[in-house]
Amino acid sequence: MYALAIIRYRRPFDEIAPHVEEHRAYLKELKAQGLLLASGPFDPRTGGEVILRIPDGEDMGAALDRIRDGDPFTRLALAQYEMLPWNPVIGTEGLDRL
Repeated sequence: MYALAIIRYRRPFDEIAPHVEEHRAYLKELKAQGLLLASGPFDPRTGGEVILRIPDGEDMGAALDRIRDGDPFTRLALAQYEMLPWNPVIGTEGLDRL
């Protein structure tokens, strides 16, 4: 199962910037756990997107809530997440190799 997380900053970027490395460290943890496939900021820097893989059999809603709530951006009220469960039908073989 896959999901897209759209992250939108709630504060000006100059308030976000000091926390970017902590946010990226969190995302690297998700990558190491096999949950994160890809991530990156929007241009211009208004937020970013994360592509997630949730293991089969895991409760999607609970997993997405846990991922959102663990992000320093969420804990510091710097950004909001829009979590979208995603069912790709074309290109899944490429996703499965990530």
